[in-house]
Amino acid sequence: MLLEIKKMKDLQNDHIVRFIGACIDPPNLCILTEYCPKGSLQDVLENDQIKLDWMFRYSIMQDIVRGMAYLQGTEVRSHGYLKSTNCVVDSRFVVKITDFGNHHLRGGVRPSEEDEYSYSYFHNKLWTAPELLRTASRPPEGTVKGDVYSFAIICQEIVYRNGVFYLQNMDLSPQEVYHKIKMGLKPYFRPTLEEYDCPCDELAAVIRRCWAENEADRPDFQALKSIIRKLNRDGDKGNILDNLLSRMEQYANNLEALVEERTADYLQQKKKAEDLLYNMLPKKVASQLIRGESVTAEWYDNVSIYFSDICGFTAMSAESTPMQVVDLLNDLYTTFDSIIENFDVYKVETIGDAYMVVSGLPDRNGSIHAREIARMSLSLLKATLTFRVRHRPTEQLKLRIGIHTGPVCAGVVGLKMPRYCLFGDTVNTASRMESNGLPLKIHVSPQCKEVLDTFSTFDLEFRGNIEMKGKGTVKTFWLLGEKNTNDSPGVSLNIL
Repeated sequence: MLLEIKKMKDLQNDHIVRFIGACIDPPNLCILTEYCPKGSLQDVLENDQIKLDWMFRYSIMQDIVRGMAYLQGTEVRSHGYLKSTNCVVDSRFVVKITDFGNHHLRGGVRPSEEDEYSYSYFHNKLWTAPELLRTASRPPEGTVKGDVYSFAIICQEIVYRNGVFYLQNMDLSPQEVYHKIKMGLKPYFRPTLEEYDCPCDELAAVIRRCWAENEADRPDFQALKSIIRKLNRDGDKGNILDNLLSRMEQYANNLEALVEERTADYLQQKKKAEDLLYNMLPKKVASQLIRGESVTAEWYDNVSIYFSDICGFTAMSAESTPMQVVDLLNDLYTTFDSIIENFDVYKVETIGDAYMVVSGLPDRNGSIHAREIARMSLSLLKATLTFRVRHRPTEQLKLRIGIHTGPVCAGVVGLKMPRYCLFGDTVNTASRMESNGLPLKIHVSPQCKEVLDTFSTFDLEFRGNIEMKGKGTVKTFWLLGEKNTNDSPGVSLNIL
């Protein structure tokens, strides 16, 4: 064991992971080696965000060949378990070989019968040469020509970047691949490799030579050094420093592209979040929150509030499926939302079949809030008359509307799901106007009528004195329509 450790300590090469030491006191057995922060070659190849041009890929192959050629000339001789997972990448994007030697320290424990039939067991065999798969008791250090076969499998990974032993248009498990390779039937089973996927036909030919069935037909790593160097004509023009700078420049370009992509994703997500906030809150309030400003509650002397619900909605819901109810409300409120965009109003909320809208806040609009709410109410009622329920096309939807004018306090409530809420007796009164109204009618409070009368365009009819809970007797009115004016086409609703 000490002799093995000395062999490992004596290895010094730019493409071999430096062995630092080992702890051999059970149960604290460990090996300390040089750290390569970029992870394994497999990690790099499977990361789509790292762009690898062919000069870079040739450099990876050259690094592996140089490391293995050096290893071949030492007492260690061969690796035995060469894979893309034990080729690691340092901070300068230089590939180094690790996980070789120290066979006595590693123990060479035979896997259990259960492990021998696991997915990982067969997956780890995909880099192993056929002759070693057929050997009953393979040497732990493997063979030099077996390592050349493993190098060919890694090269195919580098070409396609689709994982180990990529098979185009074939879906085989690692166990099935393992048995096909081990059987050695002609034509010999190998991963996909097409000339048009390689930068030159020579590379495909070299890879095929390296995974030849007969190990005597495979070149050794000393021969591969000159072969790969000739293929990498562009990367071999400069000196080592030029190549290293080229790698680092490409890595920097990858990082810049990644930062740009991440920034674009961030801005897109930020816009989605802002759009969502603008849909939940008035634009003025949402802008304040986005800027990080606190939103204080504000008092409004005069606003107009609209409430509506669907008469008979509970009975209709009981006779409909949940999806039919959802479709009904979605169709209705989509129609309503498209209509209210034409008016200076803000939709406060929808709860079930209840629809609440206000005008005059958060941006004050003088006394036109009542006119905007009245015109909007007429438009919504008109749309309801032609609205058809999908699962009950012959049934007329009965909308009941109430509107009222008065003072309110408005502000944002909550942090996780902020809501813009209105407070005050005006809200309660508007709700009472709706609940004490009639189907397909717009119920107007005296305060709202008083403001509407200043426009001299609205047709209102006295309903009578109505008893309202908590309000006593209230003189209320029906809104029937609006005369044709320069800024309004006029609306008249004759509903019995």
